[in-house]
Amino acid sequence: MKWLVVGVLALVLGVGPGGAAAQGYKDEYRVSTVVPVPFPWGLAAERWAEEVRERTDGRIDMVIYPGAQLVQGEQTREFTAMRRGIIDMAVGSTINWSPQIVELNIFSMPFLMPDYAALDALTQGPVGERIFELIRENGVVPLAWAENGFREVTNSKVDVRTPEDMAGLKMRVVGSPIYNDIFTALGANPTQMSWADAQPALTTGAVDGQENPLTIYSVLKMHELGQNHITLWRYVADPLIFAVNQDVWESFSAEDQEHVRAAAVAAGAYGIEVAREGLTDDDQSLIEEIEGHGVTVTRLSDAERQAFVDATREVYADWRERIGAEFVAMAEDSVANR
Repeated sequence: MKWLVVGVLALVLGVGPGGAAAQGYKDEYRVSTVVPVPFPWGLAAERWAEEVRERTDGRIDMVIYPGAQLVQGEQTREFTAMRRGIIDMAVGSTINWSPQIVELNIFSMPFLMPDYAALDALTQGPVGERIFELIRENGVVPLAWAENGFREVTNSKVDVRTPEDMAGLKMRVVGSPIYNDIFTALGANPTQMSWADAQPALTTGAVDGQENPLTIYSVLKMHELGQNHITLWRYVADPLIFAVNQDVWESFSAEDQEHVRAAAVAAGAYGIEVAREGLTDDDQSLIEEIEGHGVTVTRLSDAERQAFVDATREVYADWRERIGAEFVAMAEDSVANR
């Protein structure tokens, strides 16, 4: 009879296996992203939430808030907000978090990564390990990588094949100083603005072009915004990081921590797969689909790409010192030995 009473109390109080921890769990965990489904970024975030919900039998309910709405659209404030507990979790951009962790600018070093193998060598090697250490030191628990993709340049005026073709183009760039430096070195006029402001600016011709992964270009139908000239140059990439506020993480049982981490790894692999679909050497279907809209896609030869590399060497050298010469050398070695 005694054990029956204890068992009934356990059910009532929720202190069965995992129940004690679940008592202190929130009804909802707020997850920040910049873009929603059907972008690969949004798909990866949704997959993470679905996997966690399933693996924890609903104990952890993650709700996605796209559009950086938890920080009023100020993407570069996302990491600070998560560190302070304003945001519980995020699938965040290395670009947007770079103002707080300067080493994340490694992925924005112009023309460091020529291909997906180089990108993988960074995220899955000592560079990625060091970045995760730095994130943990800042009160956030990193769990896995995904990606937004290589960023290609588009505009409404000219086929860009040489740095000289960039001269005078008004280009929307993301809110990180290195992008201003890169496009200024190429002779363009960079303007930092949110995407909410960029879309009407492209439509009216207030800006001539922008740079983004082609998955973003495709979903947003940028050919309808006059962006009919694309140059494939893979000048930088934008890996994504699945992460959790440290206090939130420590509130989970060890079992649920493992569930959340495993779900992030699985969702990250899925996110990488959909971000690369139609953009690899073996599968050019997304590029071909874009060309089908009458868009000119310029593919650079090695010599043509090298001209852009040479034009941005001073920017590279400057940011090597800002990021840390030893860390950049580690990245260069990883890329060389991929």
